[in-house]
Amino acid sequence: MNSTITQEISSQILRGVSSQRELQTHGISYQVVIKRPGDSGETPMIGDKVYVHYTGRLLNGKKFDSSHDRGEPFTFNLGIGQMIKAWDLAVASMSKGEVCEITCKPEYTYGVSWNPPKIPPNSTLVFELTEDGGIVRRIKQKGEGYASPNEGAVVDVHLEGSCAGHVFDSRDLRFIVGEAEDHDIPLGVDRAMKRMEKGECCLLYLSPRYGFGTEGHSHFGIGPNADLIYEVLLKEFVKVKNTWDMTMVEKLELAVAAKQKGTQYFKAGKYIQAVIQYQKIVPCLEIEENHSEEHQASVKALVLSSLLNLAMCHLRLQEYSHAVEKCNKVIEVDNSNEKALYRRGKAWLQMNEFYLAKSDFERVLEINTENKAAQAQISICLQKIREHHEREKQTYANMFQKFADQDTKIENVSTAKKNKQN
Repeated sequence: MNSTITQEISSQILRGVSSQRELQTHGISYQVVIKRPGDSGETPMIGDKVYVHYTGRLLNGKKFDSSHDRGEPFTFNLGIGQMIKAWDLAVASMSKGEVCEITCKPEYTYGVSWNPPKIPPNSTLVFELTEDGGIVRRIKQKGEGYASPNEGAVVDVHLEGSCAGHVFDSRDLRFIVGEAEDHDIPLGVDRAMKRMEKGECCLLYLSPRYGFGTEGHSHFGIGPNADLIYEVLLKEFVKVKNTWDMTMVEKLELAVAAKQKGTQYFKAGKYIQAVIQYQKIVPCLEIEENHSEEHQASVKALVLSSLLNLAMCHLRLQEYSHAVEKCNKVIEVDNSNEKALYRRGKAWLQMNEFYLAKSDFERVLEINTENKAAQAQISICLQKIREHHEREKQTYANMFQKFADQDTKIENVSTAKKNKQN
């Protein structure tokens, strides 16, 4: 990355965070609107590995890409030209946890001559970016080559964990990527493994969400909501076979094992880890479209159950739009699936879509008249709808009263003027 762009990024950081930023480079400006401020004023440094969630839309509102659809944040090295200019500049000015919307002209995105699929040439684009901030990775020693562990790979590492300057964990160990929780290793270390190279040594700064969360870790003496720092050396790894190289029998074995592991994590209240396991199943089995009759029933059952389990995890994680999305996929295949309709109704209810929720719960009762939970949820929906109507009525009443008071005030002023003239 040239020094001019580096200076531009540095200047954006110094401007700080406000409700709206106007960023400039080469004399052309683009707008950043802060939808939610970050947790602190600290911004990433050039060269940092940053994790962001994003949704990209055209000016007409049509979505063309989203990391949320894939269930994992997107990661890149800041300020070295890996991403479009708009991202390098905008993310450099963001703090951890910030959500912003950037509107950028073609000069900052893909230009006139080339565009990814779904994006017309010379398009102005709108991105909603979330500085995930849960994991910040700073490389102390670069690794060898370009290969990294994949999900399920066996890795040999040395790690050292610290909290508030106190080292609480230091060891050499071997574990499976995606199952680090079994070895008292936090989620952030597990997720970072997929970005590391053999021989790499890095520092990982983990927020509580990617550390030991609200519960902490009593064995290590870590309290709730603690920020952690891990130094990790990836000594060796062995990748597992890619799913497209597997036989159908191997894919089914992988899916069954992932389901069992996901259920184990779910029962332990480790919902993010459960999501990681359940998410292995659908892509693994959907790669091969023409299943034999022998495997068709098993594949359908595993795919539908994994989607339903993912929906339940998203409900527990309060990721309601993701829960709706997973239920929709089930309902596309089986429009009378009681669990999918019920869980989608629960998600709609939490999103204040009371009529949609009520409709789903009523459909559940059509399928199973004995479903008392759905009956109870319909009562809740009706109560919420009544409360909503009351609030609307009160709002309009206050509005009309305000107008009436204004009219009275105007009449009083007019009367006073007439009396004065007389």
